[in-house]
Amino acid sequence: MTTINDKAEQFQALHRRGEPVILANAWDVASACVVQDAGAKAVATTSAGVAWSLGAPDGDRLDRASALALIARVAQALHVPVTADIEEGFGATPADVAETIRGVLAAGAVGVNIEDALHGPSDGGSLRAVEQQAERIAAARAAAESAGVRLFINARLDTYLLSVGDEDARLDATLARAAAYVAAGASGVFVPGVVDPKTVSALVDGIDAPLNVLTGPGAPPIPELAALGVARISLGSSIASAAYGLVRRAAREAFTAGTYETISEPLGYATLNDLIAQSVRES
Repeated sequence: MTTINDKAEQFQALHRRGEPVILANAWDVASACVVQDAGAKAVATTSAGVAWSLGAPDGDRLDRASALALIARVAQALHVPVTADIEEGFGATPADVAETIRGVLAAGAVGVNIEDALHGPSDGGSLRAVEQQAERIAAARAAAESAGVRLFINARLDTYLLSVGDEDARLDATLARAAAYVAAGASGVFVPGVVDPKTVSALVDGIDAPLNVLTGPGAPPIPELAALGVARISLGSSIASAAYGLVRRAAREAFTAGTYETISEPLGYATLNDLIAQSVRES
């Protein structure tokens, strides 16, 4: 029987510079089963997709209990390791983050993303102070160590995604934040919002931990990013967004033209039903 510690070690080992783990982020059990069946070595949740599927907007506005319940359902359905996007950590204090981590481990996930962006109504796209974010990462690490699990803590830095500070100083600011987060216990560093080869290469060289980048349409192909030394590639909320885009196009086609071409290439009822049934049998 595969234990949570086995999965944690498996997931750690997948982070190799130049041979990245590819995460096609899922948002519910069905999407996770489809991703696993496509050949995923691990499955990540997308906070945006999860929030949307549960009727909440993204941006740390989903409650902890709902998020953990979804993580548990996904982890129980899969045989590959699961890593969960927990946004800011679902709480104002480091102790709150530690409580979230205990819930994540109880749910069966072996990795988390913790971001340093602030989502309050008056925060205006700002970032948490480096020292405060480091305390939250340290609390997460301590909680995982207390549970005896080698949790992969992926520290997300939103300096580029939110265009924080002067552009000329952004790389140095990102590297300084990354160093503080790694020192506090982060296993890897996630820098969404940047895919240009020069900057990605500088981040790989300047961060003493596996680098995760966010990709999608317009980004360099995965082999090019791998050649730069990237260790983890995430598709983020783009698959969920594309799925909901298909829903809107199909609905509009039915309401206007009265035709069904948008949904002419479905996965198939039997295929999807069998994937879910298999996950139930194996859980």
